[in-house]
Amino acid sequence: MAAMAQVLDVEQALLLLELQAPFAQRDVQLARRRMAKRWHPDIAPPARRHEHQRHLQAVNEAADQLESLAESSRGGRVSRNAVKVSAAAARKARAEAGRRAYEQEQRARAAEEERARHDPFGSRVPDHSVVHRYARCLSYPEWGVGSVTGIYFSGDGDDVKQWARMSFSVGVRTVPAGSLQFVDFSKPDAAADRVQRFMTAAQHALSEGDAALAAQRLIYARDADPVNPVVLRLLTAAFWQAGNLPAAARTVRDWARVETERPTPERFAARIYEDMGALDLAADAATRAVQRAPSDGSAWERLGRLRLRLMDRARAISALERACDLDPSVEGLLDLALAYHLAGNLGAEVSASEAATKLEPDSAVAWSRFAHALARTDRLGECARACVRALALGPDAEIEELLERIRALDPRGLSRAEAPELAQRTAA
Repeated sequence: MAAMAQVLDVEQALLLLELQAPFAQRDVQLARRRMAKRWHPDIAPPARRHEHQRHLQAVNEAADQLESLAESSRGGRVSRNAVKVSAAAARKARAEAGRRAYEQEQRARAAEEERARHDPFGSRVPDHSVVHRYARCLSYPEWGVGSVTGIYFSGDGDDVKQWARMSFSVGVRTVPAGSLQFVDFSKPDAAADRVQRFMTAAQHALSEGDAALAAQRLIYARDADPVNPVVLRLLTAAFWQAGNLPAAARTVRDWARVETERPTPERFAARIYEDMGALDLAADAATRAVQRAPSDGSAWERLGRLRLRLMDRARAISALERACDLDPSVEGLLDLALAYHLAGNLGAEVSASEAATKLEPDSAVAWSRFAHALARTDRLGECARACVRALALGPDAEIEELLERIRALDPRGLSRAEAPELAQRTAA
């Protein structure tokens, strides 16, 4: 009876006995007799006696369940609401049992898959037994020291491979025997050896594109030598590539404290803070970078862009002018032109845009910006030529619209002014 009670709820038992709520114990007894007359094996055809016997057994178990429920009910009668509540509780219990069974099956399947992946020789007698030999796996130094439980061979001919079955704290792992480094506990594990071991493994992880695993390994290397700048640089890059920007920011600060003269950690810090959206911290880091390398034009350019995003126009112009003096670039000159534009200095904006076109004559962006700057002056002929030049380098709907507006102001004069550029564009 207990087994059937786990299968049928009250609503299902009522359906089996063809009863409806409310019901009493007497109603159940009458329904049991009625169903027994219908399903008794003695009145069944010989080929269906087993089926009738099974159905009658289910009827009796359902009737026992309903009689027990009626006996325990107030007044010996089970209401419709009580049936609904009991059925809902049964369904919830079945769902919970199903969920637990599914999770148990998934855990068992995952454990079996992990065993098959990491312990393929678990059921095989070792080709060579090695007892109480301790070693590290150089490919996975984070596993720590494990004990070698057996040596196995796979493959045939020239393709024979040697494997070691090892027991680590993370579980049994099967690794290439050549990746083992046996441990001599009589000698201390030097910090430099630990750093090198985890650095090598981290570089392998980075080459495979797993930045999170590389960062995990480099944490062990940093613990072994907290002031190693190479470790801190790699750890910063690994956190950054893995998308863990808060950890990257903490690590780059440690790196900057160790390397107080080089600008590289501050450059990393500026980019990381910018990715985090902390523009004020990024500008501070970029300021320290130019203080450490005052002749680096790209550092001044980055500082100018950050100050421009912070709407600090005067200091942005100062930094971008310094960048253009040291190492001019089209991007830096156009950023300087934008800063002049925001500051309301139209003449300086035109000069910076023109310098960008001279620095890179085939830059469509530079000619476009130069044309837009000239459009706010009375140099309409030059503006038209700049528009034609920009369109010759690539299509641009805004420049085409600007050129049409300029032509509408002075069609004859501009046609003559554009003639050399138009002829050059036609020939191209």
